[in-house]
Amino acid sequence: MDAVRRFLWPWLVLGMLAGGPAQGQAWTGTWGAAPAGPPPPARLITLTDQTLRLIVHISNGGNRVRIRLSNEMGSGPLRIGAAHIGLRASGGVVAALTDRTLTFNGLRTVTIPAGSRVDSDAVALVVPGVADLAVSLFLPGSSALTTTHESALQSGYISTAGDFTASPMMPVKAITSSWPLLAGVDVDLAAPVVVAFGDSLTDGVRSTSNANHRWTDYLTQRLRGLGRRVGIVNRGISANQLLTVEPGALWAGRPGLERYDRDVLATPGVRAVIVLIGINDISYHSPTPARLVEAYRELVARGRAQGIKVYGATMPPFESSPNYSAARETIRQTVNGWIRGSGAFDGVIDFDQSLRDPDRPSRLLPSFDSGDHLHPNDAGYQRMANLVPLAFVFSASQAPGEEMAMEPAFE
Repeated sequence: MDAVRRFLWPWLVLGMLAGGPAQGQAWTGTWGAAPAGPPPPARLITLTDQTLRLIVHISNGGNRVRIRLSNEMGSGPLRIGAAHIGLRASGGVVAALTDRTLTFNGLRTVTIPAGSRVDSDAVALVVPGVADLAVSLFLPGSSALTTTHESALQSGYISTAGDFTASPMMPVKAITSSWPLLAGVDVDLAAPVVVAFGDSLTDGVRSTSNANHRWTDYLTQRLRGLGRRVGIVNRGISANQLLTVEPGALWAGRPGLERYDRDVLATPGVRAVIVLIGINDISYHSPTPARLVEAYRELVARGRAQGIKVYGATMPPFESSPNYSAARETIRQTVNGWIRGSGAFDGVIDFDQSLRDPDRPSRLLPSFDSGDHLHPNDAGYQRMANLVPLAFVFSASQAPGEEMAMEPAFE
């Protein structure tokens, strides 16, 4: 683990610097995805003198924005020939008068070394909360997009040959359902950020594509309806595990223990994290409950060391999914019991209790089941968002000594 921490420490330091004031400017995360990869050869995207236009749904607005690009899983340098950002009108079309040129240390091009990431310079762009942004990247020459977030549940657009970063509309050659290269968007708003950290249940797998129906999206809607400005950054990765990496499935990301510093602690403005991870460890490897408990305790300790509140979430049931067994169900129940009763977390969200079938607690309630018996449907994800006590979110921005009434979760 010491070697892992040494590897990740530069990213944590960069995140702390990025999250703090820069020339009087505060930055907070409004959108993020956890980089992973490389994908298997059949899923690898290679561009040749083409433009990539990615659509992201932000959780907070501001007057200035910047983006974060990652080549962490690359085997060689990655050249960005041009980069633009603007509000998305519809599809892959950029709204009129909102297109902005992005620069990197004052230059319109940047080369990102293998294993590295880079933040753009700030650009003036008024963006409302809960808006869609279009980030356009021109990649000259041949570029293999080995650093990617596989399950975007959002269409991205790949052009024919040419730099179309400044074009409101561009000729589209292909559509991708992943988020290559783009790891974050920040705004100049001094607001707290809550990071959702986990696996496909947080990534929103089997929710409706292009609809922003992950539980984190529903939570953002809920907060905006109350007039609260809190950034919600989703760092879920489909098939991610807390303890183990699968050598043949690197698109599932590094283990939670390894990526926690980069994906949570280095997020600008982070004040709280909701941890929902472990079901893939149980499904694939059947670890002892003690191993998972030890890992959760480490996440709590590392978060608190940075002044971050750490909330634990119980794992929903998964009976009838491919890797289910009675022995694995016992592990899930044991670990969930510890999450509920140990007092190790700053608070607990009991997704299991509210998503399970009361007549058969080892399976999802059919009305919340997407059909694979592991992932919720849209109604299930909305239920998850409604279960998050608002006091957990609001206390992240609570001034020292300020009283805050505990608000019950929605039913």
